[in-house]
Amino acid sequence: MEILRTVEELREWSRANRRSEKTIGLVPTLGALHAGHESLIRAAAASCGQVAVSIFVNPTQFGLNEDFARYPRTFEADCVIAQAAGAHLIFAPSVEEIYPEGAATFVEVEGLSDRLDGKSRPGHFRGVATVVAKLLMAAEPDRAFFGQKDGAQVAVLRRMVADMRLGTEVVVCPIVREPDGLALSSRNIYLNAGERAQALVLVRAIRSVEELVANGECNARALLAAARAILAAEPSVRVDYIELVEWATLEPIEIAAPGALFAVAAWVGATRLIDNTVFS
Repeated sequence: MEILRTVEELREWSRANRRSEKTIGLVPTLGALHAGHESLIRAAAASCGQVAVSIFVNPTQFGLNEDFARYPRTFEADCVIAQAAGAHLIFAPSVEEIYPEGAATFVEVEGLSDRLDGKSRPGHFRGVATVVAKLLMAAEPDRAFFGQKDGAQVAVLRRMVADMRLGTEVVVCPIVREPDGLALSSRNIYLNAGERAQALVLVRAIRSVEELVANGECNARALLAAARAILAAEPSVRVDYIELVEWATLEPIEIAAPGALFAVAAWVGATRLIDNTVFS
């Protein structure tokens, strides 16, 4: 498995593989890889001849007073995990490589970037869209793999890829959960034992809503009320948002139609966690 540090090296690697008629899969990550990331890499390896995993803690998607400085950085362990899951290449650039001195160009998906996570984290999706656009233009992958857990991010990136005609297929893989149901996240490491137990209220809310829809209840007010009641039973958990939205636009909807996204975000202690479900 190769480790590359510069955009030019990544671009040449991609073009060499294209000349060999190999399909290229890209898995963009912040590092601190876990089983959720492994599932993305395995999915990429199953459908692409060559798989690149980017490991880059992107400063522009972290706001003031967020956890950029303390975000877990476990590069050596990440490389082991990525290679075992089927990666052929790690792209691990410096901040200066991605954002040259004086960089003044950013990508913003208007409208979507201000909804759900973007509403409570101003500028977050501007940073995400910018770094992913840079990665896609450097790697020129046939497919890029993302997790459903970041449901709002998926909507933003799908729109960006379509609007910019980048030619990469956005592949969305299912949420991977702990045995007790907690959605895997690199930020779960921040939780102490008590907070870890409290965090399960998110998946309880999600599953309650899934059960209601399965039994025929599709009205947004009823679904939102049910989720709020469950979350309120854990008073130490502070809700950021509970929303039923059209996935493509992140606009609120009144009926849980197939393809709708039901999403929750909340702080457990000082840690912000997200979870969601997509109705079939």
